[in-house]
Amino acid sequence: MLKQFLRGASVALMALAPSWVTAQAPQKPHILYIVADDLGRADLGFQGAEFKTPTLDQLASEGAVLDQFYVQPMCTPTRAALMTGRYPIRYGMQSFVILPEQTYGIPLEEKLLPQLLKEAGYSTSIIGKWHLGHADRKLWPRQRGFDYQYGALIGEVDYYNHDVHGTKDWYRNNQLRNEQGYATTLFGRDAVRYIEAHDPKKPMFMYLAFNAPHTPLQAPKEYIDRFKSIPDENRRTYAAMIAAMDDQIGNVLAALKKKGMRDNTLIMFHSDNGGVRSAAFAGQIATKGEPPASNKPFRDGKGSLYEGGTRVVAFANWPGKIKAQKVSGMMHIVDMLPTLTSLAGASTNGTQPLDGMNVWKTIAEGAPSPRTEIVYNVEMFRAAVRQGDWKLVMRSTLPAKLELFNLTQDPGEAKDVSAENPQIVATLQKRIDTLAKEMKPSMFFAQTFKAYMGRHAPAPVFPNDDAYFTSVD
Repeated sequence: MLKQFLRGASVALMALAPSWVTAQAPQKPHILYIVADDLGRADLGFQGAEFKTPTLDQLASEGAVLDQFYVQPMCTPTRAALMTGRYPIRYGMQSFVILPEQTYGIPLEEKLLPQLLKEAGYSTSIIGKWHLGHADRKLWPRQRGFDYQYGALIGEVDYYNHDVHGTKDWYRNNQLRNEQGYATTLFGRDAVRYIEAHDPKKPMFMYLAFNAPHTPLQAPKEYIDRFKSIPDENRRTYAAMIAAMDDQIGNVLAALKKKGMRDNTLIMFHSDNGGVRSAAFAGQIATKGEPPASNKPFRDGKGSLYEGGTRVVAFANWPGKIKAQKVSGMMHIVDMLPTLTSLAGASTNGTQPLDGMNVWKTIAEGAPSPRTEIVYNVEMFRAAVRQGDWKLVMRSTLPAKLELFNLTQDPGEAKDVSAENPQIVATLQKRIDTLAKEMKPSMFFAQTFKAYMGRHAPAPVFPNDDAYFTSVD
């Protein structure tokens, strides 16, 4: 009788209890955030490439293809925007990339995404490329919120020697490593090892930042041999580099499944900027021929403020949580920090004022995006802003240039309609002027000029005109 009474009393009390007593806390998702380097928008199988990328193609077909996903026109600014949820103009990282001899990085007063997720109980790891500060250890990933780090701190690392301009750039947890192997393969293997050792009960945030298919164009022979049907040597090696990355992502997915983590893992994938189409960047390619990337149907590529440099291939996949569809709503990489922290139940306390907004419903359900504006970039010599369908591209170096495009009617930015729409031009120009007054000076240009003045060497070539990024098309 006593047992029956206690059981009945327990049931009655639970019925009267507030919902937060009886409801189980939602399980935090694991997050696998994959960034490719200099990948052309049209250079995956599901985007129409002449070669297949079966792992990425399947993930995209089962998830949300993000048709209007924007990044910054180059590597360092894009990665900074991801980590901070803020446009790089806010802290002086809007221009170019951090060169090996430069000493700046994301300012220490910026609180980064891995720090926020770590505070929410996540294990945080970066495997691959950092490129957000290497000269001072305080700027390194382990000091900025990552529990674990493996890979390169700078940028254009050799895939086999793991050096940049003759200096070794390969680290594990702050320790310089001398390892052999193809970089893409090593990154994939390390991600698999990390997952195998991970406790699935603890939420995981893995930032898997491949340097593929960035130059130098290098790939194992067995991958190059897969694409003998591609006549152009550069394109053939480029396809091989993408295929190697696709295979490693497949291995990582298999590790997640074996560990029982796959169904509760959100996967984000995108490129850090458009593929190379500029003669300036083509000079980095060791073999003969033109740059191998394609950003069709968009204009130009890496480094450019036109769509080909900033509107990249992207998708999100989470079984049972994200609908399989093409999502047309605008989103910018600064939106990822507030979106991911919201999903993770993480606080954004301590961050500087965010430019990003939560776009989860747009990603998961295809709901209208809360974003109506894209700030492509604002620099001392050029800028571009989009509001709704209208995009204004400005060049302030002489001869100055203003171009207005309606991206719905003209996604390839072939026809400047500024003369017919002076009021729209004025509105967008005013917005750019406001942003320019708010922006911090470019640390890249400050350090580059300082270095030149200090050594009295011949003046370096500065990309102070957007003609520097003009496509070879």
